[in-house]
Amino acid sequence: MKFSALIVVVEDKHEEEVIKVAKEAGAGSVTILHGRNLGLKEKKIFFGLTLEENVSVLLFVLPARVSIKVLRAIRSSCDLDNLANNSLAFTLPLSHVVGLDIEELHKFKDDISHLL
Repeated sequence: MKFSALIVVVEDKHEEEVIKVAKEAGAGSVTILHGRNLGLKEKKIFFGLTLEENVSVLLFVLPARVSIKVLRAIRSSCDLDNLANNSLAFTLPLSHVVGLDIEELHKFKDDISHLL
């Protein structure tokens, strides 16, 4: 089975919504990293404090076929094409994967059999 990493970068306030959509589209577990978004533009300064956007980086390891389905669901339901959204999603192929939960692998196997 070929796997892909689906990485979604969204503002913290949209984190739960994206996870819900991803799980409904067939995603299993997710790893959540928190960070700051530093763009090309100067950040606003308010009373000497720089206002930066807090973001969540959501990392899903999925079978390649499922990752495309999940990416499309997130794109359409979370309006990722809107530039004001400050969100980004992409996939990367994975050549070697170890440590996936056996139950999750069985779930993926069942999901993939429905797609074929």
